[in-house]
Amino acid sequence: MYILHVTAECFPIAKVGGLADVVGALPKYQESAGFTSKVIMPFYEKKFVQTHVPINYTTGNLLLGIDEYYYEILEYSKEILGFELYLVKIFGLTDKENVYGYPYDTERFTAFQKVVADFILTQEVKPEIIHCHDHHTGLIPFFTAHCYKYNDLKTIPTVLTIHNAQYQGWFGFEKMNYLPEFPVEKKGLLDWKGQINPLATAIKCAWRITTVSPNYLGELQEKANGLEELLKQEAEKSLGILNGIDDVVWNPKKDKFLKSNFDRRSILKRNGNKEWLCETFDFDPNLPLVSFIGRFVHEKGSDLLPDVIRYIFDELKLNVNLLILGSGDGNTERDLNDIKPFYKENYNNYIGYNEELAHIVYGGTDFLLMPSRVEPCGLNQLYAMRYGAIPIVSNVGGLKDTVIDFDENTKGSGIVCFDISVHEIGFAIKRAVDVFENTSFYKKKRLEIMSINSGWKKSAAQYIKLYQSLTLNILP
Repeated sequence: MYILHVTAECFPIAKVGGLADVVGALPKYQESAGFTSKVIMPFYEKKFVQTHVPINYTTGNLLLGIDEYYYEILEYSKEILGFELYLVKIFGLTDKENVYGYPYDTERFTAFQKVVADFILTQEVKPEIIHCHDHHTGLIPFFTAHCYKYNDLKTIPTVLTIHNAQYQGWFGFEKMNYLPEFPVEKKGLLDWKGQINPLATAIKCAWRITTVSPNYLGELQEKANGLEELLKQEAEKSLGILNGIDDVVWNPKKDKFLKSNFDRRSILKRNGNKEWLCETFDFDPNLPLVSFIGRFVHEKGSDLLPDVIRYIFDELKLNVNLLILGSGDGNTERDLNDIKPFYKENYNNYIGYNEELAHIVYGGTDFLLMPSRVEPCGLNQLYAMRYGAIPIVSNVGGLKDTVIDFDENTKGSGIVCFDISVHEIGFAIKRAVDVFENTSFYKKKRLEIMSINSGWKKSAAQYIKLYQSLTLNILP
């Protein structure tokens, strides 16, 4: 079976969030299981394209409305990432540094999807599954099912994975001329509440829908930024498959970023990472270290962090260190910097994205804080457990699927906040301090969570089963 993954992100080429980690890992595991799995994504002016040479490229011209663009599709060898990779370089659109954030993102991703559909159409060996990821690729199931130009692709099953339903790619019908020609009676498939909505379109048109955790699938039917009723209507073809992690990349015994490598048998070596963090950020290494890693957006609960810091130090007077690594909302960045002088002995931050530092934090912090309001799957808690850091999480999405509260089960794997508020997050951090001070319990739990298998093997097998069901046209 040949599977083609279509995506806006893929680690290590371009990463904004968990989407990149998933698409960077799942094809490798499908390849190792004996399938052909390839990735096609936009070209970005990133380090990857500066340090790797394509083995082949094709060229073409694309019409988007009345504008014509020249493009190249760069092909990279399977030897680099463990799967074949195609980068779509559309001059004037995708030849930029950033993945998102341009005023013409609608044009960028619509053009990208048209090039992908053209690419598939011209391939002598066509994929047996087209696997689309999030709204940036959501028009492809419509193209292949209903656009005249792609009639020969109609029988290829399409799968949509929703990594985050908050972002849907809306744009107005005045840009409908960007799309390939299709029967006018199919216009309704593009429409959701008066706009073209690529994510809604994919939900309607894809043969199957997956979410990145079973619990998130249920949550989306109650809270999906306006798509709740549609997801209820399409529930029969939907399936929740929990994400895994790349346990080759995320291996504390071999991680090249760590200051001190370790595993369960050499857990004492883990202290080298905490000592480096405490020296770098001016912390007392004898105190428990709680860390946050993530984007400063409402869904992650990051806006609560400044008040949480005040609460745990001014009201609860906890003897704990708090480290925050991330960037995003400008107000949150400013507030987190403004309060540093008041708590300089116990609080510090790094504003920005730093992959190396993130690995060291996973490998050195005692607890990882994830006070998310929305967390479709969450990978950070899985990385943390793999590296011996106890997660402190909210009870949503994939966090609910992967972290069991210590109070609920003697085999619990973390500390769960059942309400997202400054008070509850502060109380959870207090529980973490109590756990840390119970030395034997803390050490036991740290070893237990490191033994949890969160790799892709089980989840990749579920995707293969789903793909195989599509070739027989039966429900999974």
